[in-house]
Amino acid sequence: MGRIELVLKEEPAVPLEAEVISPGVLAGKSRAEIGRLPVYLGRQQASLEDFFEITGEGGTEVYVRGNLSMVKHMGRGMSAGRLHIAGDAGMHLGAGMSGGAIVVDGDAGDWLGAEMRGGSIRVRGRAGHLVGAAYRGNDTGMNGGLIVIEGGAGDMVGEHMRRGVIVVYREAGDFAGAMMRGGTLVLAGPAGEAPGAGMRRGSIVALHPCSLLPTFKYAAAFQPVFLRLLYRWLAQQGVKIPGEKAEAVYRRYCGDMAETGKGEILIWHGNN
Repeated sequence: MGRIELVLKEEPAVPLEAEVISPGVLAGKSRAEIGRLPVYLGRQQASLEDFFEITGEGGTEVYVRGNLSMVKHMGRGMSAGRLHIAGDAGMHLGAGMSGGAIVVDGDAGDWLGAEMRGGSIRVRGRAGHLVGAAYRGNDTGMNGGLIVIEGGAGDMVGEHMRRGVIVVYREAGDFAGAMMRGGTLVLAGPAGEAPGAGMRRGSIVALHPCSLLPTFKYAAAFQPVFLRLLYRWLAQQGVKIPGEKAEAVYRRYCGDMAETGKGEILIWHGNN
């Protein structure tokens, strides 16, 4: 399997839209063909080679290097292959993806994995707002796959999430899991205000104490079997959850009672 390497020549002054930086788009193309692919700097169309030094051709593994915080839509809709970003990434990374893997060595912008349906995204640094969320006017956010954020994340992580798993190692902002319809959100660090606001289904797992809305009702304290299976599966994906959390007692709160009340927030309560 060949590898295509893109090195940013100079950080653009305004956002650069480059959804062509995706394994499925670049696979099978020569270096010249890759260089001619269209990107957009504001309203102006340009070519990929205007902004990147390009080496390699034909592969499904794409390595991108540089400060890409102003480069948007990379990996959008990707279905296979591997995209490795050695630096920060801009907004909408991996939005709508259905397969393959994205790794970011730095931070990622807003709308990371928005409306994704499969595959995996791993961010070594922080992520912005609306991770795995639905775009405005839509009612389904992340619908499958795995997102792992080793740093913190902004507000509304997992907003309108329906399926899949999101793990945030460090702090998460306000309204984590807002309007969830399903899936699992693991908050391994502190959570902001109003987690689960408006959720109808799904599970939020909080490994630190958090303040809940009054529309969540305490149900019981127990050891959830599904969490043992989840943590075991996450370990197979290279995601480490502290060992003492797996066999722990969790306090279960049902809500949001202002909606269907069929969602749940599980808050770590300690070990027996």
